Amino acid sequence: MRFWKRWLLRGLLGTASSLLMAVPAQATQKVYLSLGLLEISVSVSALEAYAKEGTLTGELGAYTRYLNEEQKAEFRELLTTGSDLDAIAIAQFLYSPQGETLLKQLGEIIDTKQRQGGFYAIRSALILAAADEEGLTLLNFLKHFPTEGLRINSEQGLELFNQFTEFVQETEQAVALIERQAQTNQDDLQSVTNSNLADLRVSGKVAYQRQSLKLVDKERGIRQANQLETKNKPFSARVPHRELPTELYLPKKPKQQSSPLIVISHGLGSDRHTYRYLAQHLASYGFAVAQVEHPGSSASYLQSLLQGLQQEVSPPLELINRPLDIQYVLDYLEQNYQSAINFDQVGLLGQSYGAYTSLALGGASVDYDAVTKRCKDHETAAVLNVSLLLQCQLSQLSKQDYDFQDSRIQAVFAINPFTSHIFAEQGLKALEIPTLFVSGSADTVTPALTEQIRPFSWLDHADKYLVLLKQGTHFSTIPEPEEEGLPIPPEIIGPDPSIAQNYIKALSTAFFQTHLANNEAYRIYLSSEYTNEMSRALMPIFLLQELNQDQLSQNQQR
Repeated sequence: MRFWKRWLLRGLLGTASSLLMAVPAQATQKVYLSLGLLEISVSVSALEAYAKEGTLTGELGAYTRYLNEEQKAEFRELLTTGSDLDAIAIAQFLYSPQGETLLKQLGEIIDTKQRQGGFYAIRSALILAAADEEGLTLLNFLKHFPTEGLRINSEQGLELFNQFTEFVQETEQAVALIERQAQTNQDDLQSVTNSNLADLRVSGKVAYQRQSLKLVDKERGIRQANQLETKNKPFSARVPHRELPTELYLPKKPKQQSSPLIVISHGLGSDRHTYRYLAQHLASYGFAVAQVEHPGSSASYLQSLLQGLQQEVSPPLELINRPLDIQYVLDYLEQNYQSAINFDQVGLLGQSYGAYTSLALGGASVDYDAVTKRCKDHETAAVLNVSLLLQCQLSQLSKQDYDFQDSRIQAVFAINPFTSHIFAEQGLKALEIPTLFVSGSADTVTPALTEQIRPFSWLDHADKYLVLLKQGTHFSTIPEPEEEGLPIPPEIIGPDPSIAQNYIKALSTAFFQTHLANNEAYRIYLSSEYTNEMSRALMPIFLLQELNQDQLSQNQQR
């Protein structure tokens, strides 16, 4: 629970702000909290004395006397827990549409003393605190709040806190259920001599070569001019073509032998090099692998956002362009690599935004009207589920039949996918190919329960798998960035990432060998017994093939 409390703080503080035209001269002196007819207040100086020195003044002591020592220590830690986010990065984000959406939601909870609205004051405090040498902490945020007093709307604040608490409890209950189910499945399995099984975390023995392809879809913008027009932005403001740099790994095989193909789609802020370790690993097991870079959501795109050259974290049209990127690359490869690649055996592997891309191409359907309604009904949910900022961008596009299914795709390996609003139950039920979800119990970007665990229960296909990395985060499978890659703050990476990366090596090899290369000898690796064998204490791993909605509902009622 302590991790989630720290995450809530970082989520509220770390997802905001931009440089003001002028810096207000005054700063917050007191924090006010209304409880019905009763209003209580505490000075920022009292909070600072307690945070830095452990000194309890009389006014603060009156409120903290109801807390035990552990709770007091947590409260003090929350006041001083910092974020390494750069002030300019926060500024650029909070002037984007996605950042302003979060500010509006936070502004319903945090207000000025005079109830003038908290939107601009929150943005000011965040950027000023981040620019301060002490960095962005809750205490520093309060010190830089640019009005005489900060008022917390207790009704909305309490509602958010209750939603958050319920959300955490339900997630923990679901994780515990998965652990029990995985253990039960393992007990039911017939004993296997694990010493006879190969260690799939170790590279295979197939030699391969890498090629760098500079692909350009020159007609993309022309095709989209009339079909995919955004509601508020003229087509002329958008780039008329897509540059799709791609890394291609080809196993060295006899000329008469072609290889199954796996296409890797990166997440927001990554690039074609992000999963190089995985591309090389899969190639060593005989797969051709293509790593595609999506220009509207890549590391270089986010760098340009931080430099003020872009206005959005990722444009709405990226929801459409990403699947089209993959189809363009597949078409190119099919025209030029017929003898080397078997296009009857194509699989997709994606992380986060790339997992959405993979599921959409695999057959998960998108219902424009349903997505728009779900997003309207959950206007304030993005504070607890950041991925909704991307999912709900679909409603900013014109109404179309968004069908991306590509018949060449035979299997999908989805790491930290977002699914709840963009696909929902009906959309995921349309998937008719083998699918594997990877979920991290400590994922604060695409939360495990809403985006993977519950959605997994909606899948109908017999060959489906849910892999849970306990203590895994949204970034556990991503290595340190290269060159233009954006650095990932250590506090959100989680335990030793090499553990998660080794899990992904082994499971992706087993999954694609079984369901793409049709090699049944690898099916045994897709079992609770094998995952238990390679599980590590810092980040235990659990695998299920069945989890229905009734089990989740009954589990939450306990």
